[in-house]
Amino acid sequence: MKEKSGTTLRAIIIGGLLAIVNCYWIMMSLMFGGGESATITLIYNVVFTVVLLIAGNRLLVRFAPQFVLSQGELLTIYVMLNIASVLASHFTLQVLVPIIPHAFRFATPENEWKDLFWRYIPGWLAVADEDVFTDFYKGESTLYTRAHVQGWLNPVLWWSAFLSALLIVTLGINVMVRKQWTEQEKLSYPLIQLPLEMTHPSHRLLKNRLMWLAFAVAVGINLLNGLHFLWPRVPSVISGEQYDISRFFSEKPFSAIGWTPVSIYPFAIGIAFLMPLELSFSCWCFYFLWKGEKIFGSLMGFSSLPAFPYADEQSFGAYLGLGGVAIWLTRKHLWRVTLKVVSNRAEIDDSSDPIGYRAAALLTAAATLFLVAFCFFAGMSLWVILVFFGLYFLLSISFTRIRAESGILFHDLHFMGPDSALVKMFGTRRFWASDLTMFSFLYFFNRAHTSNPMPHQLEGFKIAERAAIGDRKFLVAMLLIIPIGSLASFWAYLHGVYQVGSGGSFGWGPFRRLQRWLTIPTHFDSISTTFVTLGLAFTILLTFMRWKFIWWPLSPIGYAISGSYTMNIFWLSFLIGWGVKGLLLKQGGLKAHRQMTPFFLGLILGEFMMGSVWSIASIIFHRPMYDFID
Repeated sequence: MKEKSGTTLRAIIIGGLLAIVNCYWIMMSLMFGGGESATITLIYNVVFTVVLLIAGNRLLVRFAPQFVLSQGELLTIYVMLNIASVLASHFTLQVLVPIIPHAFRFATPENEWKDLFWRYIPGWLAVADEDVFTDFYKGESTLYTRAHVQGWLNPVLWWSAFLSALLIVTLGINVMVRKQWTEQEKLSYPLIQLPLEMTHPSHRLLKNRLMWLAFAVAVGINLLNGLHFLWPRVPSVISGEQYDISRFFSEKPFSAIGWTPVSIYPFAIGIAFLMPLELSFSCWCFYFLWKGEKIFGSLMGFSSLPAFPYADEQSFGAYLGLGGVAIWLTRKHLWRVTLKVVSNRAEIDDSSDPIGYRAAALLTAAATLFLVAFCFFAGMSLWVILVFFGLYFLLSISFTRIRAESGILFHDLHFMGPDSALVKMFGTRRFWASDLTMFSFLYFFNRAHTSNPMPHQLEGFKIAERAAIGDRKFLVAMLLIIPIGSLASFWAYLHGVYQVGSGGSFGWGPFRRLQRWLTIPTHFDSISTTFVTLGLAFTILLTFMRWKFIWWPLSPIGYAISGSYTMNIFWLSFLIGWGVKGLLLKQGGLKAHRQMTPFFLGLILGEFMMGSVWSIASIIFHRPMYDFID
């Protein structure tokens, strides 16, 4: 049968419909304790869905070959589902929806929220009507009443428009840098290997025995652990179980290491194997360095610095440094793009791009203007808006670049977005109360950053290039899925929460923080600023060392990510993946590495498939199930 190329209308329709299903899955899994699929950069519910489509294809080949989906169509659906899942994730709308009514539901005379900041909350962005939010928290009700739908309609539409503009800006930036990073520098994009191999027309991955061996191992481990979760008498495997070894270090200064879990995750070993060797080494090496800094701080008696070694601040500075380096490396290309936009000079050809540079610049400018107007009319000062989004998009460029280079499993940067960083560095007195209030509403995409949409968009462009999906319908699919994913996520969350109720969830964090900001004003924080600067400077030094000395083993990317919460969970898996890959390359060279790659893809695929089954089971049976990432 002749293989179709490019993106088709039916692929866009299927992708849109499956996006609604996946958003429902993600939200219901949250509410019933089935795990969080989008807390890592390779999203397991999307992989599971595409595997089902591939299985359906095998049946269609025999009974209805005219309906078989091509690789281009499957990958279009994959990219669409990634973007929708990011919007529905633990770090985006799952945080936003509880924030919208929270300040009005939990205001009390004791916390004085009404007097402190109610007047700064825009009515068009929040839900203040008790008749609307009472059942939201109580549960045992339904979204589908006139009062509930009308009460939520305005905030849902405004926030969906905000998210659409935000993702259009990141998409526009990706169009600007795509040619340089993808075609000129030929960055490796390790995370796209799995979807490309899964959907390859030759089915070579599915025919590989090593893949199926690893698949069976990962499925068996997760099956056993899931049964142990339900019936503790069933033995479990160390995978997914976090054994804290800090209890063995009870004496000072070693007791300062804090929570240090030991656990093995087959999928994380697989992803570490796909990463460049120096990066996987840097991840666990810098993790030990952070622990060493804590011990050193205890030894030196830095008790007056409870946050020492200020890992969040150092990581924030490191990511800013990586974003700056990425722009510096792309500066000549960006200058040619600028000339193309301003004067239509032909030094750079954009005919092969999904959209011309002039059109992309216009679209990006319009979306940026909307974001500025949105926040300005919501009460933010113009200079705060510009600095806030300047930092956010610089971080986004950083995450996107390091994903393209390294295929890293996460870049969470918990509790250190532009909102927290600005207040930590400059103090609350530099901001109006309305600025701080809007920081609390914008907390939803700054609480952590693994679900940043920009890397998924650029990986989508790279997938399109590798699979020869050259038509502009692919860009249309990426644009259409933004409002579809946003509205579907809102619907799925509200549909579920009106049934099960809520205790406030993620709404507590930003508003307790806002209360603290307004009642205990702070000044310029020289210590936090120093550590942010230190992180930025050290990143630039590490980058210089990598450019200067080929043998230099430490990557600045490893420094940036290794101080995060998530690194605690995966450090041992990264160590194992690094050790196995290093041994293979040393003993068998690139040939052995290529031969063994399907085995490690199988570890990822097996754990994702069985993990998805447990997640779906939690929705079916309305009870918590084993979560392999937890």
